[in-house]
Amino acid sequence: MSKLLERLQSSLEKKQCIFDSRLSEYYASVKQTNGQPLNDKRNGMSTLAKWERQNDGLRKIHAEIEVTKKAIEREKSKIAKVDALELPSAIRVMIDDGVLIQWRKYPNRFFVQGVDRGRIVWDDKNKVITHQYLGEIPAEQYPKFRDTFNKLRREIAG
Repeated sequence: MSKLLERLQSSLEKKQCIFDSRLSEYYASVKQTNGQPLNDKRNGMSTLAKWERQNDGLRKIHAEIEVTKKAIEREKSKIAKVDALELPSAIRVMIDDGVLIQWRKYPNRFFVQGVDRGRIVWDDKNKVITHQYLGEIPAEQYPKFRDTFNKLRREIAG
């Protein structure tokens, strides 16, 4: 599970708790009328205005909950898209070990942990591994990228 998905789910739980507490406050407020018609009370209009404000708050929180639920579904679909991509076992092992980081926006592209800008690309059609932005990798990080890329190339080819 991704960190974003965890944050979204905890946010959804918090919003649900807020919604539940405000809903119980609303019911308590309605219960205060004791079954009396509002025109019998001195502050009937202010009571109705209070209930309307509470309803507006509940609608707003409910809309936020729906947005969060949609974001969770989007995140789950992105994770499913990443999982559906067929990758060689050498790449999967390096991802699991934390050597490579898979880009969810483009699941066939990978970053080497600790290397800026350089990307390793898996071409699923031709079953080859390539690289991008090699010239933009800082000189001190280049050996790490080179060793990782060459190791992957050897394992995939051989």
